[in-house]
Amino acid sequence: MTQIASAMLLCAGMGTRLGELSSQCPKPLLPVCNVPILRYGITNLVAHGITNIVINLHHRGDLITSELGDGSDLGAKISYSFEEEILGTGGGLKRALPLLDPKETNAPILSMNGKLIFDLDIAGLLESFLAAGDTLGMMVVQRAPNAMKWGAVDVQPEGDGLRVHNILGEGSHMFCGVHMTRASVLKNIPEGEACTVRQGYLPWIQDGGRVSAFEHRNGYFAEHSTPKRYLQSNLDLLRGAALRFPPAQALSSIAESAQIDPSATITEPVCIGDGATIGANCKIGPDVVIGENSTIGEGSALREAVVWKSVQFSGSADKEIITPNARIPASGADDVDA
Repeated sequence: MTQIASAMLLCAGMGTRLGELSSQCPKPLLPVCNVPILRYGITNLVAHGITNIVINLHHRGDLITSELGDGSDLGAKISYSFEEEILGTGGGLKRALPLLDPKETNAPILSMNGKLIFDLDIAGLLESFLAAGDTLGMMVVQRAPNAMKWGAVDVQPEGDGLRVHNILGEGSHMFCGVHMTRASVLKNIPEGEACTVRQGYLPWIQDGGRVSAFEHRNGYFAEHSTPKRYLQSNLDLLRGAALRFPPAQALSSIAESAQIDPSATITEPVCIGDGATIGANCKIGPDVVIGENSTIGEGSALREAVVWKSVQFSGSADKEIITPNARIPASGADDVDA
């Protein structure tokens, strides 16, 4: 897919609704089945032939660069755009243009929120974008029963495709946090902090500009802005939610180097990482992820739980996330807003 200049993974947010989780780890690095979220997105991009990837950074950006480096182990070439002050989804893209389109080819640029695990048909998106002709951008949308709570997108048929008539009003679709545009369009984003939607597409549409939509109908989609959504994504992938281009690591497995006491009961699906230790008489599963080098003490019982790497834990956990520093409940009502 050489027709795409590059892709931007937006990773400069603070992740405030994740509370203690984001204080320990930036949202794009949250481990889902022991694989950082960003690696899912990069794997999908590379599988579609997109290897020039730019990531913007702010909160704990050092952890992201340490995890991904130059991207060579994933078959990518990763560049970073550091933001001393958060510039938003639009301002961040505009600042990164010299990295996104260094040869000024004005080829399509794909922007994706770094908090997503998204089985997106990127080839189909590109085909639709090119077929749309003179469009400012193409937003990836999907139908949602509660679309207005997410910030609804009103899309209507136009020719063989879809046109966006309004955003953040009434509509039956939600914006998935992914869009395709060009450098010539992004140059029109206001200077400084700016949102691609609120300071870009929305006022341009109101002025008569044409913005298109690509409807995501099949394939997994998850974002991870709350503990409940984060836990659910782990459970979905444990239970076999399909990804056309999954990461190299098995998402439901027991590592050969894991040490499990013979008296422990393991009820699949589980994901138990390298070097993990499960003590005597433990009951693990179903739906449990245990990170590498973590130790679960004798007699512990876990179900629908995620244990991060290098954790020492004893006791019972149900619908919880266990980190080296905290236990975070992940049940009850969920804030819908993205």
